[in-house]
Amino acid sequence: MIAGHDIICFANDWDSDPLSKKHIMVRLAKANRVLWVDSIGVRRPRATARDARRVASKLRRFLCGVRRVEANIHVLSPLALPLHDQAWAQRLNGVIVAESVRGACRRLGFREPISWVFTPTCANIAGALDEALIVYHCVDEYTEFTGTDAAAVGSMERELMNKADLVVVSSAPLLAAKREANPYTYLVQHGVDVAHFRQACMSTTEMPADLAAIPRPRLGFHGLIADWIDLALLADVARARPDWSIVLLGKIDTDPSAVAALPNVHLMGPRPYGWLPSYCKGFDVALVPFVVNDLTVAANPLKVREYLAAGLPVVSTALPEVERLGELVRIARRSDDFVGEIAGLLEEGDTGPRPWVSRRMDSESWDARVRELSALVVAALGRARPAEGAAVRSPVGVGSPRATLR
Repeated sequence: MIAGHDIICFANDWDSDPLSKKHIMVRLAKANRVLWVDSIGVRRPRATARDARRVASKLRRFLCGVRRVEANIHVLSPLALPLHDQAWAQRLNGVIVAESVRGACRRLGFREPISWVFTPTCANIAGALDEALIVYHCVDEYTEFTGTDAAAVGSMERELMNKADLVVVSSAPLLAAKREANPYTYLVQHGVDVAHFRQACMSTTEMPADLAAIPRPRLGFHGLIADWIDLALLADVARARPDWSIVLLGKIDTDPSAVAALPNVHLMGPRPYGWLPSYCKGFDVALVPFVVNDLTVAANPLKVREYLAAGLPVVSTALPEVERLGELVRIARRSDDFVGEIAGLLEEGDTGPRPWVSRRMDSESWDARVRELSALVVAALGRARPAEGAAVRSPVGVGSPRATLR
């Protein structure tokens, strides 16, 4: 793994549930220093109570300045105008956020950092921080999120890919979409915290009482319930089999009326990440009920590997990255197929946490993925500053300062 580097990570908010970004940076922080920059968003806020609370929360975190959250990890919450379709706002954001980050780097003593960018809205900041390297780590098709200005976000992403020394994507569809823009584009799949989710297979792990009170068989889902979750599909399943219980754990960020009134659908709200293995222990079958569209076809859902690390059988809609997992996952293309695949698992008794399935995830750990990423970064640093006398071979549009491995 790379060691001795200063890393500026532009990602989602640190205090949210751990996504791929946090899993990667926590591991890199064992041998490097990380400044995590909270999200400046990809969509314009709406006149809703939820968005008002989010704006207030960001303001409070901004007033806290740079805060230490873990060994070698500090967090900065900059202020920015969420007007990505306005050129003047983009320029102003670039100045304000870049200066905030520079100030944090000075206080922390960062030198020649690696900018590790997960969001294209930071395109005009990357390259302005005296970086040794710029990494664009693309884990979603950001132009397809509801509420974004697709043209503006797409333009920012193209700018970022032109600047980047290294582009990493998390799915094969993203690789196909991005590699023409930058010759140094590589696929690194998502990983999973195997040891954490394997607790579902252990006899010492207790099932939560609220889940135990729900009749079996239990079909479970955990994660954000947003507009990419096919609630109409789940309603079809619930009506077709009223003897099954559908358990949905997660924050609701969409209209849940399609399932809210169904007696065998249980909207249980969010649960802390640390509790998820105990809930997985009580699931008979895990579900990935995603709508199939341009956003989800490019996605690589973290929860699939989490379910498998918990040893669970999985039924999913037809997403390319899920289908790549082969016989470990059952794929359904219509609602009646979804019902049929679940029924087949229940009839066979192939349900609940199974240690042999969890062991299949040993090679899919986040530690293994970070080693892959480190090898790519080492190679990119070698290209950025080759041996003396060697020809420089750089991607199109790269012009930031370079540093050697430390």
